[in-house]
Amino acid sequence: MSQRTKPPFRADHVGSLLRPAALKEARAKHEKGEIDAAALKAVEDREIERAIKKQEEIGLKLATDGEMRRSWWHFDFFRGLEGVDLIEAPPIKFHGVVTKSQAIKINRKVDFAGHLHIEHFKFLKAHCNVTPKMTIPAPSTFHFRQGRQMVSKEAYPDLGQFWEDVGAAWGKAIRAFYDAGCRYLQLDDTAWAMICDPNEQKHSRERGDDPDKLPAIYARLTNAALKAKPADMTVTMHSCRGNFRSTFIASGGYEFVAEQLLGNTDLDGYFLEYDSDRAGGFEPLRYFPKGKKQLVLGLVTSKSGKLESKDDIKRRIDEATKYVALDQLCLSPQCGFASTEEGNVLAEEEQWAKLRMIVELADEVWGGK
Repeated sequence: MSQRTKPPFRADHVGSLLRPAALKEARAKHEKGEIDAAALKAVEDREIERAIKKQEEIGLKLATDGEMRRSWWHFDFFRGLEGVDLIEAPPIKFHGVVTKSQAIKINRKVDFAGHLHIEHFKFLKAHCNVTPKMTIPAPSTFHFRQGRQMVSKEAYPDLGQFWEDVGAAWGKAIRAFYDAGCRYLQLDDTAWAMICDPNEQKHSRERGDDPDKLPAIYARLTNAALKAKPADMTVTMHSCRGNFRSTFIASGGYEFVAEQLLGNTDLDGYFLEYDSDRAGGFEPLRYFPKGKKQLVLGLVTSKSGKLESKDDIKRRIDEATKYVALDQLCLSPQCGFASTEEGNVLAEEEQWAKLRMIVELADEVWGGK
């Protein structure tokens, strides 16, 4: 057994990091008109450079920009696509809290014609001594929570054309990041995991969709996006049940989607949250294919600052090996630490302690460098 020299790595992380106080202050001043965009970018640049150095210092073989230029993990990408309008809408309800009131409406043909996030990646790559990892939302998230009701019937009387255009747009995005030098891209998803919750299935039907058919549709959509992926690029998917201010939306194991998600998608790896009973057991992992793909176990929670027991994590890894070979497993937090700019309820020092522990555990379980 050994460490991996290509992504995903034995010690990995989902992407977002807590926004430092200086960055939150700068964003608030910019919103009030007290500083201009250039001044805000200068603070973002400085704090991202610090975050990159910190990731390198604790021993990670990858670094992200912490998504520090974003307000949302997904809407900031969606608004840069052709055919998409960001609109006011009822807030997303998590357990005990609600988000800001925004949603997307697809009013025209969906397409990708360049994106500011390409420049964000170039900055990350220019300041990395390890593998730069970029994160964007998965194409399935572009549909699930808004559903048919938010896709204009004038623009798309037939959803078949919608799926085709979305897959093509994501394919163009993947190629654009590749051309910018990205070799490690992660698609962030909530659709696959949330649809396992009976309540979310009910909401899906209310939005005019058939949740029983969606896993197969999302598998085809994902594969369409990956069709032209270059062989030397790693694309993984992270799937979770919601992450906002340390709360969640859905519960339920992966059984409802496991065969399609793990067995019928052309992804190079999967990040699955397994930090609580809400994710169910490891039994759905029986669909995980033997061979080159990697499964990253999200056994360390990003929702609280309490540090897990190393022995407990090792026992959970051992349990997972009943279904997936140890050599195909990696370790990460179950989600990002700040899927939105508000961030989860823990301190920055606790965040770094968790990531450092993951690096240590990876050395102990799979061997050192």
